[in-house]
Amino acid sequence: MKLIVGLGNPGNEYDKTRHNIGFMIIDSYLGNVKYKNKFNGLFYEKNCGDKVIFLKPQTFMNNSGMCVREFVKYYNIKSEDIMVIQDDLDLCIGKYKFKINSSSGGHNGIKSIINQIHSNGFFRMKIGINNLNKGDTIDFVLGKFNKSEIDSIDFETLHNAIDDFINYDYSYVMNKYNGK
Repeated sequence: MKLIVGLGNPGNEYDKTRHNIGFMIIDSYLGNVKYKNKFNGLFYEKNCGDKVIFLKPQTFMNNSGMCVREFVKYYNIKSEDIMVIQDDLDLCIGKYKFKINSSSGGHNGIKSIINQIHSNGFFRMKIGINNLNKGDTIDFVLGKFNKSEIDSIDFETLHNAIDDFINYDYSYVMNKYNGK
């Protein structure tokens, strides 16, 4: 069983904001599905040979780990079978990087997950939202993407990486996509 977590904030006011790229990737990957609600998260189960749970925590970014912890405990999911999709201010817009066993890098959603599941051994899909204007970080990450920013994100490649994580593992994905 695998758990794929998209990070973001609930509510229409946060829809299509840079901080919600995790929600956006999951929504674009799944298309128009009906999510269920459990443990303060919206989730969708898909059978891809093994069961895969797609999760959008509804606890707000800084408390994402509370929701993730409940799914991990309930379904007995190992850390290496978790992919978290997050925004990353250190990567240029549209760039992506895959990592495992690393610190939060200052990302409060990741910090919450590490603290709640007592592990940093989960896989991360980091998607660049670089703040070139170096203005207020909070306003920037909670600001909406403009058209050119959205156009620079390669949704198809990121969807393929999700497929590869489901069918193989994190090392396969890292070898195939990092450095491209």
